[in-house]
Amino acid sequence: MERALANDEKVWHKGTVSPLTKVHIPMRIAIYARVSTKKQKDQNQGKKDQDPENQLRELRAWCDKTGHTIVQEYIDRESGRNGTKDRKQFAQLFEDAHKRKFDCVLFWALDRFTREGMAPTVLHLQCLAECGVSFHSYTEPHLSTDNELVGNILLAVMSSLAKVESQKIGERTRAGMERARVEGTKSGKPIGRPKIDPALQRKIAKQLGEGLSAYAVAKRLGIDAHTVARYRDPFEPSAVDAQ
Repeated sequence: MERALANDEKVWHKGTVSPLTKVHIPMRIAIYARVSTKKQKDQNQGKKDQDPENQLRELRAWCDKTGHTIVQEYIDRESGRNGTKDRKQFAQLFEDAHKRKFDCVLFWALDRFTREGMAPTVLHLQCLAECGVSFHSYTEPHLSTDNELVGNILLAVMSSLAKVESQKIGERTRAGMERARVEGTKSGKPIGRPKIDPALQRKIAKQLGEGLSAYAVAKRLGIDAHTVARYRDPFEPSAVDAQ
């Protein structure tokens, strides 16, 4: 129910608690749960896949206790190392986030959300932020952006760590490529990342220049968001602040 704000109150993002008034604002919640399927060897031995209900039960109870409304549940039975290309529900979650069908994504832990590494993880979280959607890790409440006071700081810190990790990976890659250049490769194939078609590069640059997010461009062109991200620096502070 809407009401007039008192002089000492401030408008906060949906789902936050104002430090001045302690008023809790309900959110529309999207639950994301993921379990990994058993390997073929385990299946042959009669072992069953993990059950996402163990996560869902606790997440639903949290929403009920905090007064939030669950609008959708997304459940994947895939490795967390797979991105939106291989996790259909994960991809659908981001598509619905762009349509602002919910205010916050709730998951059991960050490694249930994704296990692709620091840089891709930050890219996913920034995509949510660009859509105006926060996230909340049930078992890691410190890794949550549904608190307006710490949300931007958390993303900025994670972005900084991702940038450091990316730089270290780049240094190791360059060192390996230099060694391979001198010593040759076992397969005899050229080293380095395959080049993207110049026409595709121009399309990516044009759409990024129009203000579209990396995920939106990837969706339009039918390519991976990380490919698009190579044509911008997704870990600059400005990318975090533009929410």
